[in-house]
Amino acid sequence: MAELEVVSAEAVRGDENAGQVVDCDVTAPRGIPCESCGCPVEPEDKFCPACGSPNPTQAAAAPDAAPSTFLRCQNCGSEMATDQRQRSYVCPFCDSTYVVEFAPEQTGRQRPEFVVGFAVTPEQAREKFQQWIRQNSWFRPGDLRAAQIVDKQKGIYLPFWSFSMRAESQWRATIGEYWYRTETYTQRDSKGNLVTRTRQVRETEWWPLAGRHHRYYSGYLVSGSRGLPQREANGVMPFQLPALKRFQPYFLAGWLCEEYSVAREEALAVCRQEFLAREQAGVASFLPGDTHRDLHVETQFSHVNSDLCLLPVYLLTYRYRDQLYRFLVNGQTGKVAGNKPVSWRRVLLAAGGGVVLLAILILLAMWLGR
Repeated sequence: MAELEVVSAEAVRGDENAGQVVDCDVTAPRGIPCESCGCPVEPEDKFCPACGSPNPTQAAAAPDAAPSTFLRCQNCGSEMATDQRQRSYVCPFCDSTYVVEFAPEQTGRQRPEFVVGFAVTPEQAREKFQQWIRQNSWFRPGDLRAAQIVDKQKGIYLPFWSFSMRAESQWRATIGEYWYRTETYTQRDSKGNLVTRTRQVRETEWWPLAGRHHRYYSGYLVSGSRGLPQREANGVMPFQLPALKRFQPYFLAGWLCEEYSVAREEALAVCRQEFLAREQAGVASFLPGDTHRDLHVETQFSHVNSDLCLLPVYLLTYRYRDQLYRFLVNGQTGKVAGNKPVSWRRVLLAAGGGVVLLAILILLAMWLGR
């Protein structure tokens, strides 16, 4: 039977031993000097935080087959089968909550490195949904049962990849500077007489220019869940990343948690595109002169570092007339995003009413103007 690290929620609620891992030995992470620069690197880090060199202790082979494991409830003694894709469990017999930690060599997956705890309570998240669904409520379908929908709202830790990297660019462009000349011209005045006037005409002087630009980028989060596309994840950002804490299993007690399904390299490609766009904009704002054209930027990235973070999100997904809708709440800041059904019959009624009202006003104006 595979070994599990188990954390009981009861062991971390309300006493000074909160965060203690039960039935396993857990040692505090110790820094190992980086072979390249000597900076201490914790065992969980894949890369050196100073120079970005790979951490050789992170090289672990994936297992050929997932072992069968069971979790014994420490309160009532019942046993539950575990799934390596799931970290948090609730005992169906006594409602005790547990967190299961599989070793990386068992799952072939990277262990989370950082986590942000929930600051928004489930009650506050439900109230945010009620406020959000009531906005423009007249255009909502009459048979939409918001009370039944809100019961599906769940708090879940979702995986996000955080990257930092150095961008070095070679750029070339044509730079323009404005200058003004005085121009004399003639035109006829209101009486038909020719008069001479002067005006300022703007001209642009162009010349080629080339140079280098570099910047260190960090703090962009890429969704590690295929169920949450990056476009929807951007809707509840930003998260306050200074609040990140080193991951400990007890953070997940009582909450759902999703394993990442977007691999690091796939997420890195998404992040590179974002940082390329930022570098392009950064070079454009850096250029001298009043205007520019034909800007070409060639960028190389180095010192790439990544962290796997678990971030708090309240997720509500429901169907209405075979259409999928989703509502999200940032569990740290309370920012909301989502889409909701619209009653097009009511929209057409409102539009028709507006057209009728406009026609009445036009007829009334014509009658009063007689």
